Amino acid sequence: MKKTIILCSSLLCLYGAAIAQKAQWQQLFNGKDLKGWKQLGGEAKYHVENGEIVGTTVMNTPNTFLATEKEYGDFILELEFKLGAPFNSGIQFRSQSEPTYQNGRVYGYQMEIDPSDRKWSGGIYEEGRRGWQYPLELNPTAQNAFKKDDWNKYRIECRGNEMRTWVNGVPAAHLIDTSLPKGFIALQVHGIGKNEGENNKNIYWKNIRIINKPAASLYSKYDNIYVVNNVDNTISGQQKQNGFQLLWDGKTNKGWRGAYKKTFPKEGWVINNGVLTIQHSNGDEEGSGGDIVTENKYSAFELEFMFKLTPGANSGVKYFVNEIYETNGKSAIGLEYQVLDDEKHPDAKLGRDGNRTLASLYDLMTRKQEKRAINPIGEWNKGRIIVYPNSHVEHWLNGFKVLEYERGSQAFKDLVAISKYKNWKDFGLWPDGHILLQDHGNEVSFKNIRIKNLK
Repeated sequence: MKKTIILCSSLLCLYGAAIAQKAQWQQLFNGKDLKGWKQLGGEAKYHVENGEIVGTTVMNTPNTFLATEKEYGDFILELEFKLGAPFNSGIQFRSQSEPTYQNGRVYGYQMEIDPSDRKWSGGIYEEGRRGWQYPLELNPTAQNAFKKDDWNKYRIECRGNEMRTWVNGVPAAHLIDTSLPKGFIALQVHGIGKNEGENNKNIYWKNIRIINKPAASLYSKYDNIYVVNNVDNTISGQQKQNGFQLLWDGKTNKGWRGAYKKTFPKEGWVINNGVLTIQHSNGDEEGSGGDIVTENKYSAFELEFMFKLTPGANSGVKYFVNEIYETNGKSAIGLEYQVLDDEKHPDAKLGRDGNRTLASLYDLMTRKQEKRAINPIGEWNKGRIIVYPNSHVEHWLNGFKVLEYERGSQAFKDLVAISKYKNWKDFGLWPDGHILLQDHGNEVSFKNIRIKNLK
């Protein structure tokens, strides 16, 4: 009898929890009209038909948004949509429209709808301001979750500075950001070009519902997808679960020392307000403080960092740095993720085929020319280096993969043989090495330096 009572009690608790969660859902669309919504931006058309909101493209008009009259901060949103024809769209959340910002232009986070071959549906874009925050290239597993010719179910969870998306139940994006804590939700009809064939395309939405200010228990458990964390010098809950740790704590020089030295440089490098800066000196290698390296060595790892260049500046992030070689006052030897002002520093024009430009494998391999991947000088850029246990290596810039190679392959050795490193024995082939931030005599700043061991 006792077991029966316990079982019944457990079932009642589960049933009660299910009823409580169901009761918290609120319908944002009543299935009849557009009550509770307002149109912003362009002049695309919205109407209700068969219990669905229908958005229709109109040529030569900006992006158009059907926005909720209410604002939401922490929430769980679910909706379904179908494209009547292939064109770009998105779901705005925590978004704003103010007369003081570009005459009311809509700005804010957007969960992307992308039927193109790029397959970035579910990624997070910041409309009207910073652009891509989570390109879906960061999570290839989710790229095939979107269905071009059928209904799709999107889910967005926002809790504090944490934003997560799902496409048809598949985790897509995970962003940590403090830019916009609340705002409206909106259905986008993207602006289209002058081609008449692009006019009168439809997108359909239905079953739009939200839980406002959910209890912590209603949010989804963490998974293992890559996290973009824009909160300076922190590790989020999922990043910690994924194995990331701070390589620089944002406050001290703990874990770092001067290259070829036992201690951290007494001058040149400055730590201020969570930023690590090498000060300007003479524009030469080892300008004032000299290179700094991690105390530990790494073999297979995922490294992420943010950097900010001053006009004409040169620096680099090196990996597999080995201090057994005498460099005669020059920078320590290692594979280098180039950090450079391509427009104003002459080094960008040297080497071969642009292999000394920003994010390239310095003097060996040129990055892909992806202009969207580069933020202007004076703004922060996100670098990422992945060295897999099988020696496959990738360079990333602001969420775009711009270069990849096989360390130790014959193709790699052939590149070394025609580079400035040709006389360094076993260059780039060491089993492990330090990570280095370069002093090239110019002011360059770093922050958000995180690492994950892959072995």
